[in-house]
Amino acid sequence: MNWKDKLYEVIFEADTPAGRTFDIMLLIAIVLSTIIIMLESVPSIAAANRDTFVVVEWVFTILFTSEYVLRIIAARRKAKYLLSFLGIIDLLSILPTYLAIFLSGAQIFLVIRVVRLFRVFRILKLAHLLGAGNTLRAALIASRHKISVFLFSVVLIVILSGALMYVIEGSEHGFTSIPRSVYWAVVTLTTVGYGDIAPQTFLGQFIASVIMILGYGILAVPTGIVSSEMINLKSKEKISSQVCPHCMRDGHDSDAVFCKYCSFKLNDHTVS
Repeated sequence: MNWKDKLYEVIFEADTPAGRTFDIMLLIAIVLSTIIIMLESVPSIAAANRDTFVVVEWVFTILFTSEYVLRIIAARRKAKYLLSFLGIIDLLSILPTYLAIFLSGAQIFLVIRVVRLFRVFRILKLAHLLGAGNTLRAALIASRHKISVFLFSVVLIVILSGALMYVIEGSEHGFTSIPRSVYWAVVTLTTVGYGDIAPQTFLGQFIASVIMILGYGILAVPTGIVSSEMINLKSKEKISSQVCPHCMRDGHDSDAVFCKYCSFKLNDHTVS
């Protein structure tokens, strides 16, 4: 193994001791930077520690920039990494600080760093969670047509309910327009109930009661659809956290020899 292969093993392979140590240290940095971003959003804390936050922000930016450059160097197929989901997130997490030099207000996008916490599944090698995640994703894809029909039906219900309440209640009771009445129907159907608009007539209150009761039943429908699809899917028992050096995708079986997406040989340290 040359130095690039060793660097690739440390940065991209969470299965190895060195790679696991590197990723855990990276996760700690991500968590700390996320905490700093949260604290910086509190006006009183930000005003009292403005200079400290600036210094810490640059420290994390330099750290993440170094990690991003090392990933580019180590990646077998650099374009695949740069265009991958995590590659784009890595880039977006360091850009705001540099853009803030030229554009005021760009630092607000530092919250993108929170998305980097998605790495926790691979870093901690939570194989059972990776398998469950793949099952949930497959179930959502399999049930997308049923859920689409369900959502379309819900949209029809709230539009019809809103239009009906607009006619029954009228502007004198707060239903000043059909869109505002549709907003009330959505709030009522989802059982949120802000209370900013309320029917005053007996017929309006009766329809509102029907919509509330209907809402409890509707909320259970998508859960049942996805649950039934999950039951029909067989989850893989063992999922590896290994990243394919060719297509930069993970989620392979622990005993896999070849990538299930591009058929490239896994654990092959020969640079292509």
